[in-house]
Amino acid sequence: MRKTNIVILSMLLIFSMLLAACAPAVAPAPAAPAADATEPAATEPAAAEATGEGVPMVLMPKFLGILVFDQAYQGALEAHKELGNPAELQFLGPTPENSVAGQIEILTNATTQGVKAIMISNNAGDQIAPAAKAAREAGMTVVTWDSPIPSAEGEQVFVAQVDFNETGKVMADMARNILGEDGGKFAVLSASPDAANQNAWIAALQETLKDPAYANLELLDIVYGNDQSEDSYNQALALVDKYPDMELIMAPTTVGIAAAAKAMQDEGLCDQVKVSGLGLPAEMVEFTLNGCAPQFALWSFVDLGYLSYYVAYKLATGELQGVEGETFEAGRMGTYTIEKDPTRDAGLRVLMGPFTVYDASNVEAASK
Repeated sequence: MRKTNIVILSMLLIFSMLLAACAPAVAPAPAAPAADATEPAATEPAAAEATGEGVPMVLMPKFLGILVFDQAYQGALEAHKELGNPAELQFLGPTPENSVAGQIEILTNATTQGVKAIMISNNAGDQIAPAAKAAREAGMTVVTWDSPIPSAEGEQVFVAQVDFNETGKVMADMARNILGEDGGKFAVLSASPDAANQNAWIAALQETLKDPAYANLELLDIVYGNDQSEDSYNQALALVDKYPDMELIMAPTTVGIAAAAKAMQDEGLCDQVKVSGLGLPAEMVEFTLNGCAPQFALWSFVDLGYLSYYVAYKLATGELQGVEGETFEAGRMGTYTIEKDPTRDAGLRVLMGPFTVYDASNVEAASK
């Protein structure tokens, strides 16, 4: 009996081995391919896009509470939806009283909080450059709009609303149109001393005034209202007291021009001192129609926010490399080219344009 059991067990063992030999082999799961050290690593934004996470982005104005920056955000939101970015677009800005330090803090925090692209309207001059460089080293896309980093350090591309040199000529032409053939004396009411765009526009204005064609215009002074209505209002009145023969205040800031026009209106000085510069039609229509601000200029901040978003998103996803000569499509706004910024020693720009000059003939329609 024992011998019989051994024979049966032996036969079962042989049968099992035959079944195993006939079974199909199962291939092991393929291992993930090793990274090729010769290939550049994908940037973090591109990797996020590939996995469907999108590109978390921040639009940062000089500070919050200014209508034109709200309009830029609306344009950026339009582009955000159009491009189908599933990640969040945040609108983060400092307070007016803490603009410089606040911008640097927001940029520094964004670098450590998973933001992949930031768009900055710089109000901190070159003070923001170290934080911008750190952001770039961490893999973040850094684009400026409205106001660049003067040295361009840490910045990939600046989205310029208009040609900065042209801004000086536009302001000089408006001053000459308002003051007439005899010309006159005027002062500039700017935003903050660190605002790169304001400083570039004023420098361009001063250069334009060297042309003999503008010899009858005299620039008396440059003052700063820090893009705050009350400060700008008071600075405008101080200019009137300091220069009794001044006939025009030129304010290349939407806050400053509206505040200066209101100051002249409140004091009954519109016949004595006119106001011009860069303003928002909705805020300037009253002052243009009553003669306080006969002529001013601006561009579309909605378009500026929209174009800035396109540039930042395409850089973050690798569709743009950010090199001179690259062309790209920006949705409804058409084709643009990255070019060397002629107004700075270093840096690249995308030029939006154009200016629109407003007066009594078109300001009402534009304000609606």
